[in-house]
Amino acid sequence: MSSSPEPEFSIVIPTHDRLDVLPEVLAALGAQEGGVSFEVVVVDDGSSDGTAEFLEQLRPAFPLRVLRQANQGPAAARNAGVAAARGEWVAFLGDDTVPDPGWIRAHREAHRRREDSPLRGVLGYTGWHPRLRLNPFLRYINEYGLQFGYAIIEDPEHVPFNFFYTSNISLSRRLLLEVPFHVDFPYPAWEDIEVGYRLQQKGFWIVYEPAARVAHDHPTSFPRFRERQEKAGYSAVVFYRLHPELGPFLGLGPGGPPPLPSALRQRGLEILVRGLQNTQLNLPRLWEETLRFHYIRGLQRGWRERMGETKEA
Repeated sequence: MSSSPEPEFSIVIPTHDRLDVLPEVLAALGAQEGGVSFEVVVVDDGSSDGTAEFLEQLRPAFPLRVLRQANQGPAAARNAGVAAARGEWVAFLGDDTVPDPGWIRAHREAHRRREDSPLRGVLGYTGWHPRLRLNPFLRYINEYGLQFGYAIIEDPEHVPFNFFYTSNISLSRRLLLEVPFHVDFPYPAWEDIEVGYRLQQKGFWIVYEPAARVAHDHPTSFPRFRERQEKAGYSAVVFYRLHPELGPFLGLGPGGPPPLPSALRQRGLEILVRGLQNTQLNLPRLWEETLRFHYIRGLQRGWRERMGETKEA
């Protein structure tokens, strides 16, 4: 009996309780064009919404393997997916990022144009899903660095490590086996950027291929993003413990995080943001100042809890 040939790509998708959109992601993979061979590895990270039952019954047109683990977070799930992968390249998708029909072909061609260098990763474009109602705030966080930062990429051939977005990126499987994700991050924040930093130390570079597009179905409001920024601040302290040389980049100094801005001023800013949230005004300075308060609050909580562990150790 002959074994099936190894695919070019292994598409790794960590998932946790996103049965509302995961079927659409997988259906879009079944509609890929361009003749690129791939398998899909879905890592069910302790879902409780019927994801396991859905995946058991699924009969897709592509090779699919499903791994299950107790909830450990996306970093551990990605490591498990990479360990099980068989392709030369690993492409990461989110469980809420729906790929365009030409997505995997765009990744394959981008690698080929760089002579399939194992030290080049390909970053695709993650835009908002068409069913989401866009406003200036959503456009801003997607393009200017609060969530993603595609509009501030200066050189598509040499993209910095902090653009290692696992919603839509592909790179060498062997390289990921050498440099796995660090599993100490408590939230899905910074854990992908941190592995991008360690990969860069090995000579790895990201290139940007906007033709490799996915649609992000992640309903986001200012209050919801405010909570995300607080978690990002906390996770930044975990990053700092691993790489203290990046303190200024993360907003931390040897003595810890900066003080919180005025709470009275913050209340006024939040009232202003809420009052303007349904307008078409573009207010980047207001958004950034208001969200910075929550990032610093996360830094302070993380510093108390995580750096206290360091002192005790």
